[in-house]
Amino acid sequence: MRDLALLPKAHLHLHFTGSMRPATLVELAAARGIRLPRGLTEVGRKRLSPDERGWFRFQRLYDAARQVVTDEAALRRVVREAAEDDAAEGSARLELQIDPTSYGPHVGGITPALEIVMDEARAAWRATGVEVALVVAASRLRHPLEARTLARLAARHAGGEPGQVVGFGLSNDERRGDTDEFAPAFAIARAAGLAAVPHGGELLGPGHVHRLIRALRPDRLGHGVRAVEHPAVMRELVADGIVLELCPLSNVALGIYPDAAAVPVRSILAAGARVTLSADDPLIFGSRLVDQYRMLRQEHGFSDAELADLAAASVLASRASGATKRRLAAAIERWRLL
Repeated sequence: MRDLALLPKAHLHLHFTGSMRPATLVELAAARGIRLPRGLTEVGRKRLSPDERGWFRFQRLYDAARQVVTDEAALRRVVREAAEDDAAEGSARLELQIDPTSYGPHVGGITPALEIVMDEARAAWRATGVEVALVVAASRLRHPLEARTLARLAARHAGGEPGQVVGFGLSNDERRGDTDEFAPAFAIARAAGLAAVPHGGELLGPGHVHRLIRALRPDRLGHGVRAVEHPAVMRELVADGIVLELCPLSNVALGIYPDAAAVPVRSILAAGARVTLSADDPLIFGSRLVDQYRMLRQEHGFSDAELADLAAASVLASRASGATKRRLAAAIERWRLL
């Protein structure tokens, strides 16, 4: 079998703090005198639950990890190491998702926070060869007016080059907030040429996916896995050309599915949906990008040709330039011939 770490691919669904290396987390926490929850220092993949209790535990771990990113050096380190780790897994394009409001208080505001990350993304690209672009994400836990502020910030930095903002997202517990109230923020982002990439269809089922499609008009949908539970919603996704950013092992860790074999990836593909694979939050869930591909090979019998097709789909769904897409498509074809 071919080495999946050598398969060229794009990584489209990775959260900023969730990308942090465990060793970096421990080191930064020690330097700041922060005591980490045991769940962040335990070895192995987390097993949570899809109910409020499980999500609360996930959010508590994520918030605790975020507390160690308190200065410019830490922001830059997270970006650089995310690019290095992606390079080691064959990812040549990373669209890293960040909510600047989480880090702005430490560096003078949301604009400096985003600009620091953008600057380091360009430096990381030059150092690793991984094109790092940014997705600015609003939180469902905050007022929709704040989402508009973030959308305007993202629009000011929109562009297709590494280090620029290519998308606008909506993250956190999809059971919170009114999806329709975030539509004006997505309209601002869309007018600037940004991809609309909200989360949905993980904690809630196909009904919420339908609402997301109507209200936010996504280009890509973070997760979206539960759309498969309703054929009409799947047909709507396919007809609109919406790409699903599947993160199978994080779905299992969060208890959406009991095990990897139960994640309905083949059913989603059989319905005609466009699918990419991503790691989501490796720090919390204990699985990285190549692990998603490896799981499909081991648990679902995906052939190397099918895995190469998924890698090609990730490149096409990215906001990389045409030249980059052609270069990576050729590299994927060379991998097929190994």
